[in-house]
Amino acid sequence: MKIYELLDSIDYEILQGDVSGEVNNICWDSRKVKLGDLFICVKNRNIDRHDFIMEAISNGAKIVVVEKLVESIPKSITLIKVNDSRRVMAQIANKYYGKLSDKIKLIGVTGTNGKTSIAYYVYEILEKMKIKTGIIGTIENSVCGKKLNIEKLNPTTPDCIELQKMFKEIIKNDATHIVMEVSSSALSQDRVYGCNFEIGIFSNFTQDHLEEHKTMENYKKAKMKLFNMCKTAIINIDDSVGKEIVDSKCCDIITYGIQGNADFKASDIIYLNNGMKFKLRYKNYEKEVYSKLSGKFNIYNILATIATCYKLKKNLDEIILYISKIKGEPGRFQVVNNKKGVMSIVDYAHNPNSLENILKSARQICNKRVIVVFGCGGDRDKSKRSIMGKIAGELADMCILTSDNPRNEEANKIVEEIESGLKYTECCYKKIVDRKEAILYAIKEANQDDIVIIAGKGHEKYQIFKDKTIYFNDVEIIKNYDV
Repeated sequence: MKIYELLDSIDYEILQGDVSGEVNNICWDSRKVKLGDLFICVKNRNIDRHDFIMEAISNGAKIVVVEKLVESIPKSITLIKVNDSRRVMAQIANKYYGKLSDKIKLIGVTGTNGKTSIAYYVYEILEKMKIKTGIIGTIENSVCGKKLNIEKLNPTTPDCIELQKMFKEIIKNDATHIVMEVSSSALSQDRVYGCNFEIGIFSNFTQDHLEEHKTMENYKKAKMKLFNMCKTAIINIDDSVGKEIVDSKCCDIITYGIQGNADFKASDIIYLNNGMKFKLRYKNYEKEVYSKLSGKFNIYNILATIATCYKLKKNLDEIILYISKIKGEPGRFQVVNNKKGVMSIVDYAHNPNSLENILKSARQICNKRVIVVFGCGGDRDKSKRSIMGKIAGELADMCILTSDNPRNEEANKIVEEIESGLKYTECCYKKIVDRKEAILYAIKEANQDDIVIIAGKGHEKYQIFKDKTIYFNDVEIIKNYDV
């Protein structure tokens, strides 16, 4: 493709060279550049790709896109300046790969909690209906059950070039739908800019990621961006930000909820030992829904799933049938068996709202004590640590404070900051920084009919320290507990 074709409708300035040449490939990682590639200099929180221009050129880049003036670039290189290289990268990637989101039904899920679950449930139901579907998210990147070959560097939503490559591979496998998690980071960094979403789903909005967004207002604005890119929005009307999205009238709106006047509404909720059931109401339609899943938060996730599949013109009775067959995804309220026979649950809960949800859900099915093991990630929002300590102290019978992913911080210091919110509650607690030791101690202390919650890491199979990353799997620690 010609350079000028990729830059069509983009404001740019030619600093040197011309735009009549061919582009072999587009790349933002200088290490992966090959001969004839276009290299885009984007700035992240920690890395400025302008610093790697010469490496990219030595690896074969012939065209470089920048957003600031740079010196000493060889005259053989075409140098193009734009105002926002990250947004331009998304525009270029979209054109280079042929505007693939126009050729498929793209479903995006955003919100503080529930993105992974909703995406997974929608994907699972569409697959059960024999609809070829791809999924892009925190746990899984696959099409029709087959893992994608594209490397994804970001944990939730890939960068725009990787995203377009994933779209291409999914479509190549004859899929007609893609469901993907859309994080606030992806939205604020324009990773999905230019994508056309058939449906955008909003789960909820609570405190998280302030280390990146700085304020809750910035965080909210990032989330709301999705709904200017979609034809239909499926919105949790019980959430205050959900109400703002509805009031914005940005697109066609369908609501779901438990408390408010929702289009898809759950009532008469009953929690069971093996799941839960509730009555679904939609216009004149009314039917009981059973799920093997548990927790009020999962009722919201199920409602979002039902509304989404219905909007995709699927039969409600059939949707509800398949809802009853969903087992849940790894690391989300995942019950793990152990030799002692104590009910142990692994969950990704890593912010105040998700920890509160998981503990309240455990209370609904627990006959005795709720014991929780958790920590907080290093280099992340510090203000939530004491809040999570207070929530755990108020809702659990016993807390064991431990490490999560300390990263560049001292794990002991993080535990002390969590303790500052916990120590004024009446809950008994213990500090065991070694995560494996903490998990084993919790199971040892638990009695029959107690529930042990291991929160924070869920599906993750690693632990990140300042100088190393080690293999670590909460599920395996529980399974291997030896009486």
